[in-house]
Amino acid sequence: MPIFIRFFAWLLAAAVTFATLGPPGLRPHSDLGQDGEHALAFILVGLAFGLAYRNRRWAVAAVAVVLIGVLELMQFWAPGRHARLDDFLVDAGTACIGFALAAVTDWIMARFRANSALTN
Repeated sequence: MPIFIRFFAWLLAAAVTFATLGPPGLRPHSDLGQDGEHALAFILVGLAFGLAYRNRRWAVAAVAVVLIGVLELMQFWAPGRHARLDDFLVDAGTACIGFALAAVTDWIMARFRANSALTN
């Protein structure tokens, strides 16, 4: 299962990278608006990487924030794209929320397993 989660996390990161740096016409659009789309994408990225790399979650979260900044800066050289501080703040903040959700999920699952072991 960890291999699948890691594969999914990296696939999701590749999709977000393409959506961020690829041609604007190929970027998916929804009714959530720009900030909503960014928030959803990076919450999922944070959650996926937080579940994929449980033992190194803090380090992976720190690297993710740095790489999100690099991704935002790379938009200066991508035609039709704009690097914005508010996009970075939304992206990095929601990725951190995703990492926190992964930690909460692990905590809940550990409690569930402990309670389950006590009742058996």
